[in-house]
Amino acid sequence: MLNGKKIVVVMPAYNAAKTLRATYQEIPLTIVDDVILVDDKSDDNTAALAQELGISTIIHSQNLGYGGNQKTCYQAALAKGADIVIMLHPDYQYTPKLILPMAALIAEGLFDCVLGSRILGTGAIKGGMPLYKYFANRLLTLFQNILLGHKLSEYHTGYRAFSKEILQTLPLEANSNDFLFDNQMLAQIIFARFSIGEITCPTLYFEDASSISPARAAKYGLGVLATSIEYRAQLLNLVTSPRFSPLCHRRLAR
Repeated sequence: MLNGKKIVVVMPAYNAAKTLRATYQEIPLTIVDDVILVDDKSDDNTAALAQELGISTIIHSQNLGYGGNQKTCYQAALAKGADIVIMLHPDYQYTPKLILPMAALIAEGLFDCVLGSRILGTGAIKGGMPLYKYFANRLLTLFQNILLGHKLSEYHTGYRAFSKEILQTLPLEANSNDFLFDNQMLAQIIFARFSIGEITCPTLYFEDASSISPARAAKYGLGVLATSIEYRAQLLNLVTSPRFSPLCHRRLAR
């Protein structure tokens, strides 16, 4: 716990057996109260290894996708009484050593959400992020900052910490079950006027780290553009979006 807040780490997993142990061993269990891994019907022994390590493990009977996996993660964390939930990928791309400062920023009431940014500083390029991914990240982020009226260094990191209020408020079931879930969730957080902080995060790109194909990356990019336009259209009352309209009352109250 930190400041009386229960901290739960969730790991959405798919074929992460090669990197799970290294990731788990760096989690600061002195402050983390529980670790939950949701296995999205992996083809390897991810679930068995998680259970061997003593991790609370949920196994999907069918593959639900990255977004569908996160939905299960957050429901399970709230069911365990989490006050702060940190999503950590088990592929060892993001260092678990930042869990403490990320959780502290929420536990002390400074932010509702904290992102581990690869773009702040020089972590992305140093860690081996391909140049095409770096420039695509920068262009998409510029577009989103303009349409969402916000200012983040990136919207595409997979390292995130949330207060329970965020997870209890957002209509997450309305979001994609694919990779676009992350981006839609951030847009919802901004729409509902929750506060977001960022912390510099070194990352590693290597053979066993998860990645998506160029075709799926292109689909994700188009989805990001569509989400930003949907956000702006809802803001101007041009549409009634199932992702944003349930949050209008909170936006007005803030």
